[in-house]
Amino acid sequence: MNIIISIPAYNEEKTIGKVITDIKKVMNQTKYKYLVLVIDDGSKDKTAEIAKKNGAIVHSHSKNYGLAETFRTEIEKALKLGFDVFVHTDADGQYLAKDIPRLINEIKKGYDLVLGSRFRGKIEDMSLLKRIGNKIFSKAISNIVRYDIKDCQTGFRAFTKEVAEKIKIISNHTYTQEQIIKTVLNKFKVKEIPIYFAKRKKGKSRLIKNPFEYAIKAWINILRIYRDYSPLKFFGCIGSFFSLVGFLIGLWLFSLFISKGTIGGHLPSAILSMLLILIGVQIIFFGFLADMKKS
Repeated sequence: MNIIISIPAYNEEKTIGKVITDIKKVMNQTKYKYLVLVIDDGSKDKTAEIAKKNGAIVHSHSKNYGLAETFRTEIEKALKLGFDVFVHTDADGQYLAKDIPRLINEIKKGYDLVLGSRFRGKIEDMSLLKRIGNKIFSKAISNIVRYDIKDCQTGFRAFTKEVAEKIKIISNHTYTQEQIIKTVLNKFKVKEIPIYFAKRKKGKSRLIKNPFEYAIKAWINILRIYRDYSPLKFFGCIGSFFSLVGFLIGLWLFSLFISKGTIGGHLPSAILSMLLILIGVQIIFFGFLADMKKS
């Protein structure tokens, strides 16, 4: 069985060497043939140089493109190299190398995508904001795919060549949720296993620089996910809100008419009520059309 262990890296010169060394120590104790692939996402430090010195195959982006584009590059390069199992981990050592064989073992049992779940395992350190955001994300994804996912944002995962070939990542924001959704909807077998998530020891996370920016992007991504994968629910909720407001205004006007026999100078409110109801119905209709197109 050929394994590719892929690591996206951006300015991780302080940790990348140890991460690769730890992986090699663990994998050398197995019977698997393996390669370590590092995608340097436009680092300005010695990340690529250190990775090469430690025996990794390195491909460097000309600039920083972000995680989603880097993940697409990882898949592209890995498919050219050839593999049976693709393992994705991080460059800062928060995911432990010793858990990699556990992911691979689940693939051998017949699963197509195996997620290393921090929330089913042990988290050494994570901010409250990230915990809440991850749980909201995971709840949203579970609701869409009707499959219980506790950690949809984990970067520590393993999957088969078939998943890599058939599941195309098109998002420019995040690959983690999109891969899970498409994998489940394409009837591949998915499993979560508990893992240990260590505290980042060298510097701050390069992924989240501003917690408020993270929160805004998280909510935008949740809305995108519902729009793209559950359009009837997305447009239905918006349309129902407009219709409900219009209906309540109409109900208030009707009560005025019953009690006073006239709505007096509230003609603009009556027009607004009808407009809101019509807008709401139209949005719900869009939801039905989008859901038909998605199917």
